Amino acid sequence: MRSAIITGITGQDGSYLCEFLLNEGYVVHGIVRRSSSLERPRLLSQYNNTEIYGKRLFLHYADLSDTTSIRRIVAHTKPDEFYHLAGQSHVGLSFEIPESTCELTAMGTLRIMEILRDQPNNPKLLHASSREIFGTPKISPQDEDTPQNPNSPYGCAKAFATQMVRVYRESHGSFFCNAICYNHESPRRAENFVTRKITLAVAKIKLGLQSKLMLGSVDSARDWGYAKEYAEAMWLILQHASPDDYVLATGTSHTVREFARIAFEHVGLDWQQHVELDKRFVRPADAASLLGDASKAERVLGWKAKTHMHELVRLMVDHDMKLLASMQPMIDQ
Repeated sequence: MRSAIITGITGQDGSYLCEFLLNEGYVVHGIVRRSSSLERPRLLSQYNNTEIYGKRLFLHYADLSDTTSIRRIVAHTKPDEFYHLAGQSHVGLSFEIPESTCELTAMGTLRIMEILRDQPNNPKLLHASSREIFGTPKISPQDEDTPQNPNSPYGCAKAFATQMVRVYRESHGSFFCNAICYNHESPRRAENFVTRKITLAVAKIKLGLQSKLMLGSVDSARDWGYAKEYAEAMWLILQHASPDDYVLATGTSHTVREFARIAFEHVGLDWQQHVELDKRFVRPADAASLLGDASKAERVLGWKAKTHMHELVRLMVDHDMKLLASMQPMIDQ
């Protein structure tokens, strides 16, 4: 059995990747932070399955700033592959906590690469990079050779980590790769991201639990894909014969306004009657439009995004409608 370590396994991408690897027959080791709560809703089905948890899925406590613990986990588990998905990934929040964002996202990645470089079995590394490394690009669409021009603390931290992955690959011969991911969403997206904020609000408004949705700029455009498909692409990157970097994107761009309109229309509502703009949610710096060119991933890996943004929005709204409907009896009490 092949084995893999996933940082950020309890997050959106990590949970989808965990499911995929288990289905592929892997033994999966997840690195999780210690917290007061043991609730891990995205891993609930695996965690409660006695045939999986403790046999093919194991969780280990560590922190990206704790080199000793991570080194110990890697030495003990001897993974074939290491998927580094963890870090402070909220762009807007990175302006509020720039120091910790750079510490976890930039230096945390560097520490992991140093640990892996010292291992006798040389595990492969997949680093989840971000379209934020391009910041405000002068070229559209962006591909693997587009110059980096980050305009947020998170983007700067990811740019550092992305470049260091390339340096280690070229200087040390390490099988280290970057998945340069454009926005990818799902029902498992955290509630502080604008897409999930919208779909949750739509469900609550439809059910009469709130009346308004407050948004920042609705003109910002993003290349939105389905996170489950991007997790599979990450695996494909490490299965290729040689290490390289790949942009993962849909190649289509849509505004926040479009996302909100489709979400409200899906439940028979007019978005303009429920959305209000609030300057508090506008970022200090924000790229107006980002569009990815994933033709290399399609040509080399045979991967292409399949889920259209409209389908993704409806998928997320339907999930949140069901989620809130199941909680309605408790809310009414």
